[in-house]
Amino acid sequence: MARHEASVEELVGMIQRGELRLPEMQRRYVWPATRVRDLLDSLYRGYPSGAILLWESDEAVPLREFAVAQQRNPYQTTKLLLDGQQRLTSLSAVLRGEPIQVRGKKRPIELLFNLEHPNSAGLVTEVDEEEDADEDAEAPETDSDAEAPDASQDELQERFNQLTFVVATSKLAARPNWVKVSEVFRTADNNGFLKKAQVTALDDPRCEKYSQRLNRLRGVAKYAYRMDVLERTLSYDEVTEIFVRVNSRGAKLRSSDLAMAQITAKWRRSLGVFEEFQAACAAQGFDLELGIHVKNMVAYATGQSRFHTVGRLSVPQLQDGWAKARRGMEFSINFLRSNVGIDSPALLSSPFLMIALGYFGHHKDYALSPSDESALRYWLLAANAKGRYSRGSTETLLDQDLARIGKGGAAAEMIDALRLQMGRLDIDAAELEGRNARSAFFKTMFLAFRSDGARDWKSNLAISLSHAGNQHKLQFHHIFPQAVLKGKYDPPLINDLANLAFISGATNRKISKRPPEVYVPEFIESQGELPFRVQCVPIEPGLLKPENYRDFLAERRRLIAMRLNRFLDEARDVRGRA
Repeated sequence: MARHEASVEELVGMIQRGELRLPEMQRRYVWPATRVRDLLDSLYRGYPSGAILLWESDEAVPLREFAVAQQRNPYQTTKLLLDGQQRLTSLSAVLRGEPIQVRGKKRPIELLFNLEHPNSAGLVTEVDEEEDADEDAEAPETDSDAEAPDASQDELQERFNQLTFVVATSKLAARPNWVKVSEVFRTADNNGFLKKAQVTALDDPRCEKYSQRLNRLRGVAKYAYRMDVLERTLSYDEVTEIFVRVNSRGAKLRSSDLAMAQITAKWRRSLGVFEEFQAACAAQGFDLELGIHVKNMVAYATGQSRFHTVGRLSVPQLQDGWAKARRGMEFSINFLRSNVGIDSPALLSSPFLMIALGYFGHHKDYALSPSDESALRYWLLAANAKGRYSRGSTETLLDQDLARIGKGGAAAEMIDALRLQMGRLDIDAAELEGRNARSAFFKTMFLAFRSDGARDWKSNLAISLSHAGNQHKLQFHHIFPQAVLKGKYDPPLINDLANLAFISGATNRKISKRPPEVYVPEFIESQGELPFRVQCVPIEPGLLKPENYRDFLAERRRLIAMRLNRFLDEARDVRGRA
C-alpha cells in the first residue's frame, strides 16, 4: 500500500474533474450541516482529521454518484474513494460554494465565520443540533419559531460570540463580524469583508486581525490529508473486505451500510435496483432509508433481520429475497394506506412495522380472511401506539415476530406477544404524562383525531400531512403558547403532548402568543365547539387560564386516553374480533 499526501484543494479538484469516484459499495452522503461546521473548525485549527483511503484500479467497477457535481473522467484509470466520502464531499461543497444533491433534492451547506472569534478553541456544539436521520420523512412542523420571542441583538451576540463557525442564519449573517465561508474561498481579496465589518482604516487594529483570520481560513484549502492507496492488483472482493474492516472500526458506518457493501460486491450493480424501488416507494409517500429495504430483503432471504448472515448468501439467494421483499413492501404500503389510514412513515413509531406487516402478508400468500385483516390492523395500530419496536432490543423483537409468522402464527398470536411485552394494550392517562411530540402516542393521536374528522380551526381543512403551501401546511401547535408559559413552567411540561394540537401555519400565526382564554372563545364564536372537542381540547374557561395549566393537562390526558382506546377498539371491531 502506497502512501501520499494531497491538500484539500487538490482532492476537491480531483472530485470536480471526475478523477476521484465513489464505488457502488459506498453509502450516500448523510452529514448534517453541523458536522460540516465541526470539520471546518478542526481543519481551521490544524487538528488531525484522519486519512483518506483510495484504490486505483483499471477494473470496470460499478459506481455511484457523488453528492456534488462532477465532470466526466478524462482518464481510463479511476481512483476510487473508500474512506473519506463524507469529509471530502462536505469540503467540496463548501470550497466550491455548491449545494449537495441527495436522492434528487438539493440543499446548500451555508456556514458563517466569526471574525471576532476567541483565540482558544471553544465548544463547537450549538443549540438545536440537526439529526442524522431520515431527514426526508414528512412530519408536522413545530410552532416554536412562530411563538418564540425574537432574540435581541445583544442576546444573539452573547450566544454566538464564543463560536468560530456556525450554520448560517439570516439574522446572524446580517451582523458585521460574520462572513459567509464559501464567499471567503471564492476570493483572495479581504476588502469586501473588512468593509462589511466596518473596518475602514488601515490603522484600525481589527484590520490586521481580521485579515490574518480570513487568510487562515483560506489556508484550510492547503490542509494536507494523508492518502493510503491500495494496490491495483487487489480484486474487487478484497477491496470490499478492506472497506468493511476499515469502516467497522469505531462504528463509523452503520451495520446496514456494511451489509450493503458486501451485497453490492457480490451482486454487481444491485444498488441501482434497490434505489429504483426506494424511489418508487417514496413516490407513494413512503420514503424509507435504504437500510430498511436491505433489512427487509435479509428477512425474506434468511427468516431473520440481522445483517451478520449477509456474507453467506449467494447471489441467487439475494435476488430471490429481493423479489419477495419488494412484493412484501408493496403489500405493506397498500395495507397501511388503504386499510389503516397511514399514508406516511412519519406516522409510524418504527419502520420495522412495515417489515413485519409485509412478511405476514407473504406467509399468508397475500390471501387474508376478514378476521386476519381485522386482527392484523389492530396489531399494527396497537404496536404502533405502544412502540413495539422503539424500545428495548428492537431487532430481537422483530426477529421474534418474524419467527412467529414464519411458523404460521396468526395475528392473534402477535397480539398476545405484544400484550406480554406491554402488560396491557389499553392506554391509561398516566402513560401520556411526560410524553412529547416524538412519542408514539402522539402519532396515534393524529390518526385518531383525523379519523374523527379533525379540521383546522380557521380554514376548516381536514388535518393532513400533505397540505401544500406555508399557509395550510400542518403544524403542531402549543395550545398554551410557549411565550405564555415561559418562566412559569419547565420546558418539558410546556412541550407536553397534552399541550399540542394540529392546526395550519396560518392559524398558528393568527393565534401567535395569545393565551387560550383569549383566542379559544373567538374560534368557538365563529366555528363552534366541535373543532376543539374533536381534538380533545377542554374548553371550560377555568382550565384555559395559565395558572390552571397543570389541571388542563390532566384533563386533556384523560380525554386523549379515552379517545385512543376507542380508536384501537374501532380498529379491532370493524370486521370480526382479534
